[in-house]
Amino acid sequence: MYPFLRLARNVRQAHRAPRLGLFDTHVSTHVCMPWDLDLWWELNNGRTLTIYDLGRIPLAIRTGLVDVLKREGWGLTIAGSMVRYRRRVRMWDKVEMHSRMLGWDRRFLYLDQSMWRADGECTSQAIYRAALTDAKGIVTTDRSAPALGAPAESPTLPDWVQTWIASEDARPWPPATKK
Repeated sequence: MYPFLRLARNVRQAHRAPRLGLFDTHVSTHVCMPWDLDLWWELNNGRTLTIYDLGRIPLAIRTGLVDVLKREGWGLTIAGSMVRYRRRVRMWDKVEMHSRMLGWDRRFLYLDQSMWRADGECTSQAIYRAALTDAKGIVTTDRSAPALGAPAESPTLPDWVQTWIASEDARPWPPATKK
């Protein structure tokens, strides 16, 4: 089940927190609960993605993105993700999550999120590409950047993010099925 109570707490905290600049980092803390575990008693990989939601949504609130979505009647959807898992998160472990915008290309916004244990170890990192949408489909960034008060040009995305974008562009769609 989706963690609606945890989401409500994070949204309430985001509304009370000071605004962030578009490229500032939102920091939040989360605890691995018993219902977040997999069969090996560690944070389930799918649940990790759900908990990352609990950092992205408050980031969108604090940067003013949610206000723009409401004003313009736009939606927000995740169009791709890449996750690297490196350290276990066990029951009752507290993690600090860092969420930030990296930049954009013609169609997508790119977000970076990472989880950190109290001992300073990074447990995972996720990169997301998100699309703003309206009734006609994707809202291109030449329209969305000015609405966000962002510069027309994105900061240069890191090389490894650009490599991921190129890989996604080369990936066939729809995927091949049984022969």
